[in-house]
Amino acid sequence: MNKKLHSEAVDQLFEAILCLKNKEECYTFFEDVCTINELLSLSQRFEVAKMLREKRTYLEISEKTGASTATISRVNRSLSYGNDGYEMVFERMEKKENV
Repeated sequence: MNKKLHSEAVDQLFEAILCLKNKEECYTFFEDVCTINELLSLSQRFEVAKMLREKRTYLEISEKTGASTATISRVNRSLSYGNDGYEMVFERMEKKENV
């Protein structure tokens, strides 16, 4: 975990996110907190991670998501050497789908 990221402000942001109850509340909150481009960038990275996990090629991912190879590479590095945050979320989403 990145210690540089830890701060009272970030803690408060995460507490706010944890208060959200459903997808509609997420839209409402994130549309206020983020610019449209920031939100689209986050969702693009998430889609890239999903496709990398499915063993798709950089070309396939770039064509489908519009992500640059630099973005795909950055996400791939996070999947390989990060804190396993993507993996944690993907596993939870899969469990939820199988219920």
